[in-house]
Amino acid sequence: MNTEITTQTNYTQLIDQIGDLLTLGREKVANSVNTILVQTYWEMGKYIVEFEQNGNEKAEYGTQLFERLSRDLTVAYGKGFGRSNLLYMRKLYLAFQISGALSHKLTWSHYYEILKSDSELEIGFYVKQTEKEKWSVRELKRQMKSMLFHRLALSTDKEGVLKLANEGHEISKPEDLIKDPFVLEFLNIPEQHHYLEGDLEERLISNLQNFLLELGKGFAFIGRQYRMSIGGKHFRVDLLFYHRILKCFVLIDLKRGEIDHQDIGQMNLYLNYFKKEEATEGDNEPVGIILGAYKNHILVEYATESITNKILLAKYQLYLPDKKQLEQALNRMLEEEKNDS
Repeated sequence: MNTEITTQTNYTQLIDQIGDLLTLGREKVANSVNTILVQTYWEMGKYIVEFEQNGNEKAEYGTQLFERLSRDLTVAYGKGFGRSNLLYMRKLYLAFQISGALSHKLTWSHYYEILKSDSELEIGFYVKQTEKEKWSVRELKRQMKSMLFHRLALSTDKEGVLKLANEGHEISKPEDLIKDPFVLEFLNIPEQHHYLEGDLEERLISNLQNFLLELGKGFAFIGRQYRMSIGGKHFRVDLLFYHRILKCFVLIDLKRGEIDHQDIGQMNLYLNYFKKEEATEGDNEPVGIILGAYKNHILVEYATESITNKILLAKYQLYLPDKKQLEQALNRMLEEEKNDS
């Protein structure tokens, strides 16, 4: 009997080992195919640009180059050579004229989305950030649609914008957690709809995956309405997270309207409690984020002036930001930085 059990256990281990090997092998094959495909499309883009630069495009085809090229390649080699695909192959080469700058961790579908941007800074940011965060194409599309690059860039200076484009968004201090505003369009709450803070919390929990994507890398969800007993009274923080990179608790309180001084004082109380009662060896000091629809900058300045705890205040909005306004604001900021230097 024992021999049969041992044999069965060994056989199960054999199945698991073969399964792990097959999974790894298939991943390597997929990565290899993707690397070859992106490199091939880059080479095709290079051929197209060189053809245009030699004057052949104007002399022979005029504006019909991509239509004719698409038709002839499709007849000869099958699907995958639509006009838009060829245009983006050309754009891939123009954006990354040194093939070694390509990230082979990104698929062609990733590059296709990223190259919809006309800004070199924005393209560089989304390549780096997609690689670091391991975004799926769907996640990448959502971040681009929510104008993540612009929201982060507008909270920094020109040097910071260039660093974003070259390195992606690095989380090294609590202030790096803030996007202003946070965009919660995935909650599908109409802009004029009357809702309570509890409704907002409920929808965030129901859409936790999207909320974690909006919060950014490193957040691990612990719980909602986390209870604290202080001096015989009970308090609850709306959402509790732990940040793996900063190694600290992150407390989030939701406010339907404007953030006021009482909200700041309450968060300060929570943070003091967490420092003494919840933090363990190796934890850094907790961070509090108050997320509201509005904030009074003067009130915030006075309310937080003597507080030593790290309390961050940020706005949220329930709809996607206006792309033209953000682009204009970013361009204006970069131009002012240029004039000052």
